[in-house]
Amino acid sequence: MDEKVLEEIQFHQETLSRDSNSPLHLIREKEMSISGRVLAAKQEAEEIVAAARKDAAGIIVKAEEESKDLAKQREKSVLKELEGETAQISIDADAEIEALKSAVKERIDSAASLVCRRIAEV
Repeated sequence: MDEKVLEEIQFHQETLSRDSNSPLHLIREKEMSISGRVLAAKQEAEEIVAAARKDAAGIIVKAEEESKDLAKQREKSVLKELEGETAQISIDADAEIEALKSAVKERIDSAASLVCRRIAEV
């Protein structure tokens, strides 16, 4: 049993055997009443704190789940952006390759003529 409960029981037993109108008895009775209210307030406060801790734990769990979902969404969007950039780089590279091939075709005759002239000069 709680110490306060035992003390209260003892007080009430003493009250039955003594004069209940004495000033000391009235003070003690008031003290016990206040003590009971303090104990009740303490218990209520502990319940409120326990409920707040439970709520906080739930909020933390929910926040972690939401952050994981947001991270996955961001990862998907970044990957999609990178795929787009990769595709554009590939298209640009193919266009540059075609431009170089075209330039080589245009200049191959000139290069062959230059090589032949240099060989003839030797």
